[in-house]
Amino acid sequence: MNETIQADVCVVGAGPVGGTLACRLAAAGISVVVVDRAALPPMEHPAFDGRAYAIAAGSRRLLEDAGLWQRLSEPACPIEDIHVTDGKIGRPASRLSLHFDHREAQDPPEPFGWMVEARSLRVALNAHLADTPAVRVFAPATAEVERTQDGATVRIAGGPTIACRLVVAAEGRNSPLREAAGIAVTRLPYGQTGIVTAIAHERPHHNSALEHFLPGGPFAQLPMCPSPDAEAGGVANVSAVVWTERDAMADRILALDDARFAREIARRMGDHLGAVRPLGRRWSYRLSAMHAHRYTDTRLVLVGDAAHGVHPIAGQGLNLGFLDVIALAKVLIEAHEAGQDLGAPEVLAGYQGARRGANLTMLAATDGLDRLFSSDNRVLRAARDVGIGAVDRLPRLKRAFMRRAMGS
Repeated sequence: MNETIQADVCVVGAGPVGGTLACRLAAAGISVVVVDRAALPPMEHPAFDGRAYAIAAGSRRLLEDAGLWQRLSEPACPIEDIHVTDGKIGRPASRLSLHFDHREAQDPPEPFGWMVEARSLRVALNAHLADTPAVRVFAPATAEVERTQDGATVRIAGGPTIACRLVVAAEGRNSPLREAAGIAVTRLPYGQTGIVTAIAHERPHHNSALEHFLPGGPFAQLPMCPSPDAEAGGVANVSAVVWTERDAMADRILALDDARFAREIARRMGDHLGAVRPLGRRWSYRLSAMHAHRYTDTRLVLVGDAAHGVHPIAGQGLNLGFLDVIALAKVLIEAHEAGQDLGAPEVLAGYQGARRGANLTMLAATDGLDRLFSSDNRVLRAARDVGIGAVDRLPRLKRAFMRRAMGS
């Protein structure tokens, strides 16, 4: 094809971060082309698979502005309470604990966040990208990108050429565009694996989440809405589970049958939700942190996992990507309304200035938390228990933590 498409922005990567950015820019009248190496999955009737995202309050506002929240195919479950505890596997948690109640965070009260099934967000993205005239999607497609001071050209194999002002790298941690630009990264391996699944449980969760710190890594139970299709006949009480183990232990746990896998979950979670059983698939990810030394290059900007990755201990990975989208959309929309070049260095510098320091701070915080809490040292355990108990008794500090969790 010899067609040339004129667009303001080309987003490479149609995942949650890249797709949401495209929808948000299009809502502001910016023309966008989205390119992804993989086909957008046929998600009209997807099966329950156990994966879910914790969407902070600030991220929800972005999804609303992008036109996506209204199109979620499954209901989102509010997170109204968070219990933070410390302990050892199979033993009662420390009596020094921390309780976050959303009613104490702000007035009027707002949930800390919402649990959204991964399939639900994918369905919304696919539908909205297809229905938005200001967005054109090429997937599956491979593209060759050429960037100059004057503009960028994206040549799609067997397809059209896109002439644009800016290319956005949203292709994940191993971003080819980042590597082609020669942008260095720092990586921090953890020797840990994140295990993600869902469970059915005997008692209702009352929209409460648990973050339980254990020597192998944090264990989180996150409330989800009742599921009509996780099992035949539906399931009334459902939670997502995200927990961290040392690699060797995680490999052994993942190889267990369902009954023994459920017992390992119960040993870590306790019995406050009654009997549990696994739902959906088991997902696992080797954990590491990563940070790009810069977020911009000529006519190029990095967002989400292409720019940074953190330990999941605070559940902020996707929300950091959405904060990137909020900041980048802000500077691009302002430039568009002012008639400025969207790929100009000064425009991109505004985005990097808004996000790089904040992301580095979160990387340092999550790295420090993992090293502090994934330890069985008696002195460290005593110190962190005292710290958890102290925060629970300091209302102003506690409120600051709660507002941070909400993305406020």
